[in-house]
Amino acid sequence: MKIFAELFEGVRLSLESIIANKLRAFLATLGVVIGISFVVLMGWAISGLDKALQDSINLIGEDMLYIDKWDWAGGKSWKEVRNRKDITYQQAKELISQLTLAEIAVPGATTWNAQVKANNITYTGLSVYGTTADYGRLPAGDVEIGRFFSYFEERETRPVAVLGHKVAKTFFGNENPIGKYIKIKGRNFEVIGVVKKQGTMLLDFIDDRIYIPIGNFLDIFGGEHRRSISIGIKAGSLERMDDVREEARGLMRVIRNLKPWEEDDFSINETKAFEEIVSTFRLYVWGIGIGMTTLAFIVGMIGIMNIMFVSVAERTKEIGIRKAVGAKNRSILLQFLVESATLCLAGALTSIIVCSILVFAVAKLLPRFVPETAFLQPYLPLDFVFYASIVAILVGAIAGLLPAIRASRVDPIESLRYE
Repeated sequence: MKIFAELFEGVRLSLESIIANKLRAFLATLGVVIGISFVVLMGWAISGLDKALQDSINLIGEDMLYIDKWDWAGGKSWKEVRNRKDITYQQAKELISQLTLAEIAVPGATTWNAQVKANNITYTGLSVYGTTADYGRLPAGDVEIGRFFSYFEERETRPVAVLGHKVAKTFFGNENPIGKYIKIKGRNFEVIGVVKKQGTMLLDFIDDRIYIPIGNFLDIFGGEHRRSISIGIKAGSLERMDDVREEARGLMRVIRNLKPWEEDDFSINETKAFEEIVSTFRLYVWGIGIGMTTLAFIVGMIGIMNIMFVSVAERTKEIGIRKAVGAKNRSILLQFLVESATLCLAGALTSIIVCSILVFAVAKLLPRFVPETAFLQPYLPLDFVFYASIVAILVGAIAGLLPAIRASRVDPIESLRYE
């Protein structure tokens, strides 16, 4: 019980010292405030990246595979991937028809920076995506209003289009776009649906798409031998991913006439590619954050140590009186350690309050101007707040160790004479 009484007394004296010397306490803890700010903001940024990753995985689907000429993760050299033969529409159809284990398989062809006319205004920077009716059964094809095009409309190459969320807002504002017409390369397309808002930091382009039947796409933008087709394959569950992947790889190798000793001349992309991207981002954030945090803590520790040495000098007579009435060296040591730790903890709490206000304002205001930042959380992650508080106490204890040792070794006779 005595140790708790000494701790309580140490905290009380520390708070009195902080209140009596506000400016000095603030300047002493400024480095700690900056260091703690880096810790909690780094945690906030990482939690945001994790949420963006999860949003992207939910959009793509955890059980989705994408066979493509291009490697999303960038594991191959650019020259090697560029020299691969395109995946033709005929090859895509062969693969889809031969798959037996997959739940859904759809081809996809994209043209970027397309010009589209709506309401007599020409828009650029959009992507037009040609696919089949089965795309509407995937998470990425979930419509908000209207519907996705049907098998009949796909087969008959009806001029129908499904708009991405941002495209619909840009073209028609708050009007209902269903039944209205847009022009793609001079051809009229009737709008029959709008896909739900789905853009994420990693897939910010998804809301800028226009979906049309793949037959129409190839007719407008060029035949199947002029572009590479991507094949999206939904396994149906995570447990079936390995079987579906190996079946798709084997069939694709046969379709592409690859010899047993030849490497795959196509890529099988999964959500792991996004995990690798986020891991790289996280590594950069950690590296920068830890470096800046360490520097700030070193500066903060030096400032607190200096202030504590000054405090010991100012209270030399007080220390002598306490020792004269029976205070042990341990009690004096503990008092100054607690005071230093309390000083740092006060700085940490100040930092957490300021950072909480900052991240709340950023998370609420920034998405209005940059919608792709909607993944940002309006609060600090509690685990990082807890870790930051513990780190602040440890930093304070370390910074106050030498001054506390000096205080505990003060000679009571000499200290009583001190003025």
